[in-house]
Amino acid sequence: MADIALFGTSADPPTRGHQALLTGLLEHYPRVATWASDNPMKQHAADLSMRRDLLQALVQHIADPRLELAQELSSPYAITSLERARNRWPGQRFCFVVGSDLAAQIPSWKNSRDWLSHCDLGIVPRDGWPLADSALNALNALGARLQVLPLSIPGTASSKVRQAGERDQVPESLTPLLLKHNLYGYSLPTA
Repeated sequence: MADIALFGTSADPPTRGHQALLTGLLEHYPRVATWASDNPMKQHAADLSMRRDLLQALVQHIADPRLELAQELSSPYAITSLERARNRWPGQRFCFVVGSDLAAQIPSWKNSRDWLSHCDLGIVPRDGWPLADSALNALNALGARLQVLPLSIPGTASSKVRQAGERDQVPESLTPLLLKHNLYGYSLPTA
């Protein structure tokens, strides 16, 4: 069993799904580290420092000392984030966590075979994104030590917040920060 679950995310913005995933990971791992990162396959609506602040607000709302924002792990590349984690916590075992929506993409990630050999790969099923056998087979072929984590993650998506203004998908704890910075369609009423 891994000592630390690692979860990097675009957090553009963090959703109730991110919240459910982080609290769920705390039920299975002694420590959880999360960070906001730039995904080289996405365009981001908010800059990285703002997404970090939003994720920090979510971490503070969850208020569990075993969960930390480890922003220094942030990188567009999983291999770099994992190297940084190994330097920060030498001798620890890691589980690199992704949602089922990303499982099929991992073989195309930079140096995937290399970084997969240094950690477990935790895949969290998300409602609306079934985990295909072909994705699992491709990851097994790369030597991944797979764990499909028994978590129930709602089918929320940051893209639905950005594109359709589905505010019910955003934790209420983030509303003050979203209003302050006029992000994702949140704005204070003008007088």
